[in-house]
Amino acid sequence: MSELFIRLYLDEDVSLVLGAVIRARGYEVLTTRDAGRRSTDDADQLAFAAERGMTILTHNRPDYDALATDYVDRGLRHAGIIAAVRHPVPELTKRLLYILDNVTADEMVNQVRYI
Repeated sequence: MSELFIRLYLDEDVSLVLGAVIRARGYEVLTTRDAGRRSTDDADQLAFAAERGMTILTHNRPDYDALATDYVDRGLRHAGIIAAVRHPVPELTKRLLYILDNVTADEMVNQVRYI
């Protein structure tokens, strides 16, 4: 089944305020706190997001770059990773909305995007 809109899963290092702002724009957002998955390691967070067809948003680029490579090497599928540099919420919102408004969920599969 084809997916148009990216559904986001926010790693615990991402601002809850950013999640609320993006949710208010009509996008589906799940946080690690809301999912009861705080302090879960990165591999498990990515697996959780992948099982639900959700793109994960993180500030932890090195670990998720390695996980993305591991997924490719093992022939696994994830719904995308967005690695964000730490910026104020308004700047991150602008950068994230550009992806959400211009990239489909199908296009994010097994992709890593940097904002």
